[in-house]
This record gives sequence, structure tokens and C-alpha cells, in this order.
Amino acid sequence: YSPRGILPRQILLPENLEGAADLSRLLSHQAGRKVDLVTPQRGAKADLIRMAQENAKTECERLTTRAERTAKVLTLLAELLGLPEPPGRIEAYDISNTGASDIVAAMTVFEEGKPKKGAYRYFKLRDLTGPDDYASMEQVITRRFRHEIEGDGDFAHRPDLLLIDGGATHAAVASRVLAQYGLSIPVFGMVKDDRHRTRALVTPEGEEIGIQGAPALFAFIGQIQEETHRFAITYHHESHSKSATRSALDGIPGVGEKRRAELRKHFGTIKAIREADVETLAAVVPRAAAQAVWEHF
Repeated sequence: YSPRGILPRQILLPENLEGAADLSRLLSHQAGRKVDLVTPQRGAKADLIRMAQENAKTECERLTTRAERTAKVLTLLAELLGLPEPPGRIEAYDISNTGASDIVAAMTVFEEGKPKKGAYRYFKLRDLTGPDDYASMEQVITRRFRHEIEGDGDFAHRPDLLLIDGGATHAAVASRVLAQYGLSIPVFGMVKDDRHRTRALVTPEGEEIGIQGAPALFAFIGQIQEETHRFAITYHHESHSKSATRSALDGIPGVGEKRRAELRKHFGTIKAIREADVETLAAVVPRAAAQAVWEHF
């Protein structure tokens, strides 16, 4: 109030102020009349105090920007995980497969707490005899950091934190790969509950770190897990669909990649190609190839 020209006769306070009498005399002198400092305990004046506090809280929340809230979440994450500073770049990984085929991995990137979709990457995993999540994780982490070491610009930015979809063993596999490259990057697994939601983070040694007590952090880690899973599933479905189409049209005499592409583009699905007669097929590819496709199915 000291720089203001007009002062009220009474100022209500939420709690007793040390030196209130001296402050009252100072404000009274400035106003040229008595100014009382009052700390109401009940009644209408206490209600006014509560209203003022609620208004102040609302205004404070309004002024707290999303960036500030995200910064607080990252600071809390760093404290919980024992990181030297809030992670600027987080990379998360998930594996998706159907049986022994079409095993794919997804890498999502969060910078300053926000998804950086232009930096997301897919990996189609190779030389695996079956759906082995640990071998798959080893391959994807190996390939990601080999790309960086070999100077691939798409992987030039090193993460401050790796989050792996899975438990301690998944995190341990990733940590082992990093050690082989001489890299010291914190790795944690994202442990899910029965409803497939992240309930905790876990170290490669198996120590669980609960996050459910911090709602904002819990929501942030859940967002990362869901986004990475969504990205992996999307690529897996696309890869599986292309693979199924290729295998259904492979080996037909006179039908190479170009004609397979023409058939896929025109008919859209294998079912439509399978059900087409020779005349309909011949409208897309030469008659001999159309006959071969019809006989194939």
C-alpha cells in the first residue's frame, strides 16, 4: 500500500503480522487518518479473507504458464531419479510384434517436456527368430546409438534420459548396450499396472520408484508411455499390412513389383484382388498377368 495515494480505513489480513502496530502507524501517517490492520477469525470479514485468498490462488495459477508447470514436472522427475539436472531431451522406446514376424520398434522424443514428432523414428527389427522383447530392445538401442556414433544427423542429439517400455530387465538390456558404447545415460523402465498404465519407474537393478503420489508427474510419464505405444502400434499395423499384401501377391508369373503396386493401388485390398475376374484385372495389368493373378487365387 505504501506507494498508493488512497488507503482504506481497514486492511484485513489472513494472519497476525509481526510489527503490525508500527505498520499501522506508518500507513495512518501516510493517509492522514487512522488505518487499522485487522486479522478476522470469523464472520463476514473472515469470509472476505477466504475470497481474497481464492482469488489470489486463481490469479497465480493463471500466471503460471504451461512451460513453468512443465519445468516443475521435469525438476521433480530429476529429483526422484537422482539426475543432476532436469532432462532436456527424453527418448522412449517400445516394441510391437505379431508372432515371429513384423517385429518393429518405435522411438519417441520429448524435448523440454513436449513431444518432438519430427524426431520420432521407427526401426524394423531384423534377424530375430521369434518375438524376443529383450533381443529386440538390444537391437534397437544398438542401432540408435550406432547411428549417432557413425554421424547420422537424424540421431545427432544425445538424450539426457531413456525410458523403456517394460521392466527392470528391459532397462538392464538398454543399459548394457550403452555401457558397450561407453555412454553414461540414465535408463529406467516404465512398469505398467493391470490396466496397461505406467504405475512406476524402475532402475536396471530392479528398484521401483513410485510416481503415483505426484499427479502431474504421473500424467507426464503416462503421456510418454501412451504416445510411444501408439506410435509403435501404428507403424506395426502399417508394416504388417504391407507385408501381408506383398506375400499374397509374391510369386505370380509376370507380376513384378510395379504391377503389384498397380493392383494394390487400384483394388485397395487383397480381398478385392482375389474376388476380381480376369476382365476386371485386365483393366489394370496386361491380360497375361491378369490371367496369372486370377489363376493364382
